[in-house]
Amino acid sequence: MAKKGKKTKKGSGKDDGLTLIASYKRAYRDYEILATYEAGMVLTGSEVKSLREGNAQIAEGYARVRRGEMWLDGIHIPPYTNAIGFGAHEPNRERKLLLNRAEIDKLDARTAQGGLTIVPLRLYWKDGRAKLEIGLAKGRTKGDKRQNLAERDHDREIETAFNRAAKYDNA
Repeated sequence: MAKKGKKTKKGSGKDDGLTLIASYKRAYRDYEILATYEAGMVLTGSEVKSLREGNAQIAEGYARVRRGEMWLDGIHIPPYTNAIGFGAHEPNRERKLLLNRAEIDKLDARTAQGGLTIVPLRLYWKDGRAKLEIGLAKGRTKGDKRQNLAERDHDREIETAFNRAAKYDNA
């Protein structure tokens, strides 16, 4: 007789089928993220297998529009351990990003104005496909970073004070 137990659907729960491969958390400190977009990536077979092992570094990456297409440069996906010779890929090659025409045109127009760049924020699996979250970002100066840190500390102190007041009012 078969075991009876709870059956769960694949992808149910908090993460909605997302499996994080790599993230660039420091981007939120170094840049002011104005807008985010989800893009697919054109990958070779050995790159996909390497990503399945959880290998990628996106901290030095950036994206740009060239000839009406979005290209990602500066990320490092190490070669798959079992791919030798012909099956291996170059770790630092440019990779094409898949976005809608309207999104590419909008990003191209915004970055052409100057002062804005496109940075990768997260690389993850979504429904078996590698996706990249990119952000339209404006660089922060050292003073801006300090001001942002001070604002976060101030907000945290206010929230702590509210929580204390709520805790002792109910008692």
